[in-house]
Amino acid sequence: MELKDSLDKKRFVVTSEIQPPLDIDTQELLKNIEKIRGRLDGVTVPEYEIEGVVADSIKTCSLLKDNKFDPILQTSCREKNRLDIQTDLVKASEKGVTNLLAFTADYRITGDSLQEIMFFHVDAGKLFSVVDNMREGQDVSGKPLVKEAEFFVGSGIEAGWGKKVPDMELQEMEEMIKRGTGYFITTPVFDLDKFKEFMKQVEPFGIPVIAEIILLKSASTAHFVNKYVKSGLVPGHIIQKLATAPQKEKASVEIFTDIIKGLKDLCQGVHLVPLGWEDRLSKFLDAAKL
Repeated sequence: MELKDSLDKKRFVVTSEIQPPLDIDTQELLKNIEKIRGRLDGVTVPEYEIEGVVADSIKTCSLLKDNKFDPILQTSCREKNRLDIQTDLVKASEKGVTNLLAFTADYRITGDSLQEIMFFHVDAGKLFSVVDNMREGQDVSGKPLVKEAEFFVGSGIEAGWGKKVPDMELQEMEEMIKRGTGYFITTPVFDLDKFKEFMKQVEPFGIPVIAEIILLKSASTAHFVNKYVKSGLVPGHIIQKLATAPQKEKASVEIFTDIIKGLKDLCQGVHLVPLGWEDRLSKFLDAAKL
């Protein structure tokens, strides 16, 4: 079942990010993803670059599609103009990719403007002007495309506000919904009480919300998240558990399971960020009964 169908049927969905390979060898990727066949409603492929080498995320999406998985092309908007976005989406459409997850190019921690304080700010006007044109079979200049293209679009939102969601973020969410956003993926969730309060604030929108979950390998990983993603995102008690646990992986699985248990009654799914643990996803899914 595809992601859109699962969300329409109100199922608790599970998606996971995978890292697109930097070389042509895709065997390890396919081996890892095959272990969890039938357990994911979508597989997200982000744009990925290291030391100047750029992975081909669209080609990876095509590979997943050929192997009967439902790929989600994860793309950024902040540093792209409409022509850049259009180029990516035309290529994706040609490969049969119909799912799109869009947010900013990097994590923003603090700031005074909407673009800075929103963790996953999406330029809704720029993105959907391209999507709307392609749906009508034309490019952004009005010239006809070879074929029409339809995308199911997800957007990112900041879930760390609890019950203090700024009015301008709620307005931004409302605008994205009007433009065609089909679901939201949140910032990483570790504090269930704060997330519950956040969900109360956004529930009136009636749009599926998927909570992002980072698999924490160790206390060092947790400190990294707090330093480079958002200060205080991982609570102290979780860091302490990872630091003192004799079996780090077991502790990580337990933390994951507890979070999933709390999320099942709060939102419509989870999005996993393995951080290199793609080969162990089945162990986490088994423990959480997903």
